Parts: sequence; structure tokens; C-alpha cells
Amino acid sequence: MNGRILVTGGAGYIGSHTVLNLVRSGCEVFVLDNLQSGCRRAVSREASFHRMDILRRGGVPTLIRRYGIDAVIHFAARTVAPESFAEPAEYYRTNVLGSRRLLQHCIEHGVNRFVFSSSAAVYGIPRHRTVGEDGPLAPISPYGRTKLTAERMLRDLAAASGGKFRFVALRCFNVAGAHMGGMLGQATSHPAHLVKAACQAALGLRPELSIFGDGHPTPDGTCIRDYIHVDDVADAHLRALQYLQAGGDSAVLNCGCGRGYSVREVIECVKSASGSAFPVVTRAPRRGDPPALVADTDRVRRLLGWSPRFDDLATMCRSSLEWERKLSERPTFAFSP
Repeated sequence: MNGRILVTGGAGYIGSHTVLNLVRSGCEVFVLDNLQSGCRRAVSREASFHRMDILRRGGVPTLIRRYGIDAVIHFAARTVAPESFAEPAEYYRTNVLGSRRLLQHCIEHGVNRFVFSSSAAVYGIPRHRTVGEDGPLAPISPYGRTKLTAERMLRDLAAASGGKFRFVALRCFNVAGAHMGGMLGQATSHPAHLVKAACQAALGLRPELSIFGDGHPTPDGTCIRDYIHVDDVADAHLRALQYLQAGGDSAVLNCGCGRGYSVREVIECVKSASGSAFPVVTRAPRRGDPPALVADTDRVRRLLGWSPRFDDLATMCRSSLEWERKLSERPTFAFSP
């Protein structure tokens, strides 16, 4: 790997893991993040950090010109589906308008390789538990609709460029875990992430764990999701960039493990890993939660030569638990690549 890569949202959970991979692969990395949900200390010291909003007038073009950016990996987004029902305007502002302006700047300045971190939320409630990239797209939350809109912009721009502008959109499923080397994890509180919330409950950092609905049409009544380790997701973004650098055509790819676990199975896994029998409270189902969503991963494995290395739930739960323990003991951790 080589080149000068701009990573938007590079101080976030997946973004910071990807930045570390890029730095270690030999890229010169420039991170743009407004720190609304990201953590400055999570960004590798070997990356150039710029605190700004993606919509700041003149910000992105200045970075592209000043540093001769070759490619962009775009994470910057609002990402909590239930929250998007209460704040749809903010989701459209960041996820649609922000993406549009970023893409416009890329086209205007000749940045023709673009990796977009999309979401499985574009599928909505699928007809079948396992979904492929060509399945129906019917998002049920404003969050999912904004991600799908951004994907459609990418397709149209690529078509208008006659193939000069190329992209990979990775539809990420449920990201979990923490860096296997112990140096990174989800640094900010984010109750929408089940594994993180369960680990916090196991360590006594929250009084109980809430689950949302136990009457779904699944074997144990709780939602089933495809969980994928954050290190594997970061690796997929790196491989997507390599694929584009090698001349690969534009592609939309699922990024998951291809197997599903229920909410109760995740809870039992965290209880087993921690030895803690923390209390669990069942609440009303949330809007925007499909009963089951699992990735068909044949296409991403074939095109990118990628497969998850840490694809067992126990590994994800243990790494997340260790990270939460470290974070509780040292909340002002200093990142050290």
C-alpha cells in the first residue's frame, strides 16, 4: 500500500482501527473528524489530524490540494438507527449533504478512488434471514435511507465519469470487539452497541442491560444479527482500497461474517466471558430493528480476497470486555501505535 489517504470520521470506532492499518501499511494518512462522537486520542500519532466538520466550507478542498490526496475512505456519519427517527434532519445533513459535498470535492480535484462505509440498514426487513447485495433495498429508518442515498450518489457519479471515478461501498453489519492488540476499542459510550453495553453491565459500569423486544419471529424471540470483529472490518476497508488501486471496478459489498447470533446468545457469551450474572431487563421493541439480518459474504470474499479472521463471537466478546476493563481503569488512555 502507498499513497496519501484522507479518512473522514477517522477518530471513530471503525475509522481509528482503519487509520492504524493504513499507517502500518505505509500510507500517509490524513484524518478529518469533528469529534462529535470520535475520540482524538484514538487516532494514531503517525496520522495527520484535522478537527473539522465535513460540511465546513473550504475545509475538504484545502486538505485535498495541500496534501495531494490520492483516495478517500469515508466514515463520517451519524449512525444510530433509533436516534435517526428523532433527528432525521441531522442525519440527512451529515450523511447525505455531507457525503454529496465530499464527493463533489473529490470529482472536482481528481480524487477518483473512494471507499464508503455503508450499512446493512439499507436492507430494512429482508424477506430471508441471509441477504445478498442484489436483494431488495427497503430501509426502514432514516439512517438506512441516508446510507442508501449516498450509495446511489456513488453509482451515478461513477457512471457519469465513464469509469474514471471508482468506488467500493462496504455494507457493514454489526461491528463488535476491540483491537486484538489491546490498544484500541470503542472509546465513547454508545448504548446502541449491544456487545459494548453488555460488557459495561458485566463490569458494573451500568446497573443493568436493556434488550428491546423478546417477541420477534426468531427461535428465542430476540433479534438475530451478523456480528463482525472491528479488526476484520478495518481490514476489509484496507483491502477495498487496495482493490481500487489495482484497477478494480466499482462494487457494493456486504461486510459481515455470514452467521447470526441472537441478542440472548450475545448476552450469554458476555456472561460466560466475564463470570458476571448481570441483570437484564426486557423493554419495548425499538423502531428500525429488523428481526434478523445476516450477510451473504460470497462477493466480498471473492472480489477482495478477504475473509474474517476473528469470526467467533467469544473472541469479539472477550476483546470488548478487556477493552472496557482497560477503559474503566484508565479513562484518559493515551493511544500508542
